[in-house]
Amino acid sequence: MKELYTNIVQAKNENSKLLAILLDPEKLLISDVKNLCKKINESPATHIFIGGSTYNGNHLDGLIKEIKQCVDLPLFLFPGDYKQISAEADAILFLSLLSGRNADYLIEHQVNAVPVLEKTKLEIIPTGYLLIESGIETAVERVSNTKPLDRNNINYVCQTAKAGELLGNKLIYLEAGSGAKLAVSLEMIEQVAQSIQIPLIVGGGIRSKKEINDAFNAGADMVVIGTAFENDNTFFELC
Repeated sequence: MKELYTNIVQAKNENSKLLAILLDPEKLLISDVKNLCKKINESPATHIFIGGSTYNGNHLDGLIKEIKQCVDLPLFLFPGDYKQISAEADAILFLSLLSGRNADYLIEHQVNAVPVLEKTKLEIIPTGYLLIESGIETAVERVSNTKPLDRNNINYVCQTAKAGELLGNKLIYLEAGSGAKLAVSLEMIEQVAQSIQIPLIVGGGIRSKKEINDAFNAGADMVVIGTAFENDNTFFELC
């Protein structure tokens, strides 16, 4: 039974909003984990995502083990490529970069991930990943060698999200990118949410409690906070 995905769908059906904290393992030391976990436990987070665009997979198992000892939240892999897979996590967002046309990120990395995933008990959740233009060149754009979708062409973004759903993806992830100058617009969130039936995740460039709530009110089922929490893990105390 795919329990974690079922819980996300149930939350959507009940209009119960979810909040994920994204941790970049490349910037996280095992010695920092206990203090970080204390801040996560004091936050309203419902999920933890872990992964990064340029991370090489070093010490990932140890980080996840340490986090899971002190935080009782579902931990999802949010991998930049197949080298970032750890059997210690609970689930993996099995991403396909639908906004780009680089075959490596549409299917090649996924093919390479299969032998690794078959050795784990991870819950695998197919996720259509859409990078949205955000005012700067993000790490995802540099690493994947793809251009983000035009933030002003909302109809095309909606069509891309719907195509992802029709292809069988179970989640759609609208991403402005790490350290984005501009978050995904509320108009885009609203229209994409109306275009699809599956849960919608939104992340990138969200820097305040108001912006989190605005994204929820526009139709996001889950909001992801990364850089804002990374730069100041008292984020939820201050906002």
